[in-house]
Amino acid sequence: MTKLATEVVFTLNNHTKIPALGLGTATPSEKNAETKEAVIAAVKAGYRHIDTAWYYGTEKYIGYALEELFAEEIVTREELFITTKVWPSMHSNPAKSLEQSLQDLGLDYVDLFLQHWPLAFQSDEDGKPSVPRSADGTILMDPQGDFIATYKKIEDLYKHTDLVKAIGVSNYSQSFLEKLLDQVDVVPAVNQIELHPQLPQKALCDYCTEHHIIVTAYSPLGSSGAPVTKLPLVQKLAKKYGVNENELLQSYHINSGRVVIPRSTNPDRIASIVRLAELSQEDLQALYHLGEENPKRYICDPWGKNLDFQWWD
Repeated sequence: MTKLATEVVFTLNNHTKIPALGLGTATPSEKNAETKEAVIAAVKAGYRHIDTAWYYGTEKYIGYALEELFAEEIVTREELFITTKVWPSMHSNPAKSLEQSLQDLGLDYVDLFLQHWPLAFQSDEDGKPSVPRSADGTILMDPQGDFIATYKKIEDLYKHTDLVKAIGVSNYSQSFLEKLLDQVDVVPAVNQIELHPQLPQKALCDYCTEHHIIVTAYSPLGSSGAPVTKLPLVQKLAKKYGVNENELLQSYHINSGRVVIPRSTNPDRIASIVRLAELSQEDLQALYHLGEENPKRYICDPWGKNLDFQWWD
């Protein structure tokens, strides 16, 4: 019997359960409306984890999908795990960001609330512009902003409200995690980072494991065009295990104890990538070694350049 990735669940450091396979919803803006059907297709295919963010502009469409799924009794709220994030332009008021997300999603709480980046942008109280720039294109950072202060406000939401079941971070390098853990009470449950065989980031993953922080891999296929699926070793192993390349790359993470959130707005594709290949240690290592000597990062947003990550082009 084929094992399904949708059936695998991990336990966060606060004992909350998180499904290992989630649907990413960071879609191009022109495809945001397609997110509704993508979420419906995912849930019908067995997904129970939806990853989104205020910045993506997809949350109201996810809300439409959830309303329909709940009304048709296809799934209950308690069966789903919903993640959202506070963007750097809302660094001073995570509560407001969360309130907007909950309103758009049509929910009373989210299962996981992440700090999207350890940065503070110089934006207005509504988070606009979401990426502020000077006349020469330089991104404007808030000189009064502090990433640890933002996390502490997220921490307060976790401690003193019922709006979030767990909290964590995204796009944190090891040095930023070290600074954070030295000053906060609640250890992040998750660190969400770009991760795939061409960008193994082993030292960072090992550090997270040591501190009981689950790693969530975004962009597991690389980027637009899914370049990692085209690697000869990935294609060879997919054939060996009788799965497609997407499933092979998802299995690479899940077999390693990581959550993975591939993104797609294609309902047929979403439903066709749920099998789990149980990879041998030898094959896991072979995939890891693909990027050990010649790493390749695909998501190189300019605001992340000075966050102490290796291999930021």
